[in-house]
Amino acid sequence: MPRKLVLLALLSLVFGLAGIPILSAQSSQPSAEITVAAASNLTNAFMAIADQFQSATGIKVTLSFGSTGSLSQQIRNGAPFDLFAAADVATVDSLVQGDFILPESEKLYARGKLIIWWTADSTVQVTKLDDLLDPKIGRIAIANPDVAPYGAAAKDTLIAAGLWDVLQPKIVIADNVTATKQVVATGNAEVAFIPISLVTPGRDGFFAISGQLHKPLDQALGILKTSTHQDAAQQFITFLTTGVGRVILEDYWYSAPCADPSL
Repeated sequence: MPRKLVLLALLSLVFGLAGIPILSAQSSQPSAEITVAAASNLTNAFMAIADQFQSATGIKVTLSFGSTGSLSQQIRNGAPFDLFAAADVATVDSLVQGDFILPESEKLYARGKLIIWWTADSTVQVTKLDDLLDPKIGRIAIANPDVAPYGAAAKDTLIAAGLWDVLQPKIVIADNVTATKQVVATGNAEVAFIPISLVTPGRDGFFAISGQLHKPLDQALGILKTSTHQDAAQQFITFLTTGVGRVILEDYWYSAPCADPSL
């Protein structure tokens, strides 16, 4: 028997008798891991934050993106997430009341910004909401207002501007804001209402929507009661809301959340 195997065998015997486990040179303890359900508007920002968080802590982050409404329903149906980052506050409040999220873990973490977006090579341009009436704009993509807060904000904006009814023939509904952007990218609509966090200012064309036309896009998160990695999830929240995580959110045009929803 090779000397290395003999030595390992002797060590196993000694430590085994002492009740102490021994690991071979090839084995290692598995690192912690959390699964984060995140609203689609967070796709770019959370991918960057998850990479930095894993590098800093060694905790692996698995991201699952979708509309806030659909992710909430998955949680109610028992989806094994550890943390839920929504695109609004009301959905997290509802999950707290339904005993799905730990009340003490709920936290506001960002305020988003709604824009009208078009591709850089497009011949259309929007400088005011009435430009959506231009015949050049045949289709307008928005996320499903029933499940996506940014879609609801788009609908509220058009209602406030007196354009919702007249633009109905042009409206294309997508499942979430990522899919909404894709509708335009594939040429199936000329413009889309999406969060600014999904575009590259200076390269893409966009028109910023006044926050006075819709409810504030404050976003909240919380840790699931069923999570078996609550400490790691709390570490992610701390990383997200302070230091590096906060800087990355600002890089993607999120502003600090406001405790007063009327502001």
